[in-house]
Amino acid sequence: MTHFINGRQVAGRSGETMAVLAPATGEEFTRIACGTAEDIDDAVRAARAAYEGAWGRFTAAERGRLIAKLAAKAADHFDELAKIEARDTGKPMAQARADIEATVRYFEFYGGAADKVHGHVIPFLNGYTVNVVHEPHGVTGHILPWNYPAQMFGRSLTASLAMGNAVVLKPAEEACQTALRLAELASEVGFPDGAINIVTGRGHEAGAALTAHPGIGFMSFTGSPETGKLVQKACAENLIACTLELGGKSPQIVFSDADFDAAVPIVCKAIVQNTGQTCSAGSRVLVQKEVYDEFVGAVAKEFVKLRAGTPEMDLDCGPVINARQRSRVQSFVDQAREQGIPLLAEGQIAQGVPNGGFYVTPTLFGPVPRGNRLEQEEVFGPVLSAFPFEDEGDAIKLANATSYGLVAGVWTRDGGRQQRVAKGVRVGQVFINGYGAGGGIELPFGGMGKSGHGREKGFLALEEFAVTKTIVHKHG
Repeated sequence: MTHFINGRQVAGRSGETMAVLAPATGEEFTRIACGTAEDIDDAVRAARAAYEGAWGRFTAAERGRLIAKLAAKAADHFDELAKIEARDTGKPMAQARADIEATVRYFEFYGGAADKVHGHVIPFLNGYTVNVVHEPHGVTGHILPWNYPAQMFGRSLTASLAMGNAVVLKPAEEACQTALRLAELASEVGFPDGAINIVTGRGHEAGAALTAHPGIGFMSFTGSPETGKLVQKACAENLIACTLELGGKSPQIVFSDADFDAAVPIVCKAIVQNTGQTCSAGSRVLVQKEVYDEFVGAVAKEFVKLRAGTPEMDLDCGPVINARQRSRVQSFVDQAREQGIPLLAEGQIAQGVPNGGFYVTPTLFGPVPRGNRLEQEEVFGPVLSAFPFEDEGDAIKLANATSYGLVAGVWTRDGGRQQRVAKGVRVGQVFINGYGAGGGIELPFGGMGKSGHGREKGFLALEEFAVTKTIVHKHG
């Protein structure tokens, strides 16, 4: 596979390639180009030429129509894209199809939003007119993770394109096939050469070169806190802003008056969706003490039914992305066992899965001691930790006991408590009597603390990908 630069497939300058393994089998199914600083420079130059040329001359309405055409084109290639996504990531076909549905929805949303970003007029002194307008950064850089490659293309790149920026993307080396295919489809519907550029390769090479490039006006990064720090430092060197979405340790808070029938299946799904490889995974379930045994017992009964298998089996979850991630998840499980933390339930790995696949067993532990590694660190796998709490105040304290702050779920019928807890938890997004919203394309998304800063999705993402200019006109 090659890079996609200036509207065409381009071989990497170094000629070096690297293997891509299918998570479901552990076998190599393709190779990608290993991007270098020279490849990144080519991509940034192409993006700058597009921004200053053909792409920059598009009106907002024209940009929106083109993005809408990409939505229709992606929908026409729906099955193809879903199969690519499932092969690349190992996720069940149902999840892959849901991801492509969300990707198309991102295109539809930002296609419609492109000409809806309005400025405003500030009342000022007599004889003056003051306008505030939003303008593109120029060229934006995007580093995407491997867990939702297609969705992340839709939510990150499309918002930037809607604002008139040209983009350079470094997808995760483990899963970049859908991004490359979507870029081809974008070219087919009429995106000018250079508006969308993709350089594949390793993070410490191509990714580092992208974040450090002086031609980038804004960076968008989704990944680990450790890499996020490096991205932010590189942006600081060039005095540019960035959005960082860095993961979470999200709690589901269940009070004694909660609707258990509604909560139990969603609590289970929120940790096994995408095999737990979701930044907003509900990886902690906090349950009021008097109903802890009842509720966690009900969750355990559902957990033993969970199965992991190949994309074609279309079960509850698939493999994790690679051997390194499997070892990491297993280390959490092994340590919890060694510490004597009760193992309440385990799912199963389906019979017939390939021996080389990177499968892990869905696992439920509880009660987990406060301060334990299972409470504090992001596993990024299908491991759920249960904790009892005393009362409302204790629930909020426990929810806020980690350095992350991305998402929380609150389960209670008490309207006042719903609002108090929603305001008390330090997270960027709260769901009451539910969790997740089918991609939540319209809903601003981002975290606090170790979960990062800036907002994606919805109209707020458009503001991130723009700069504000104040125009003061003295006319007498």
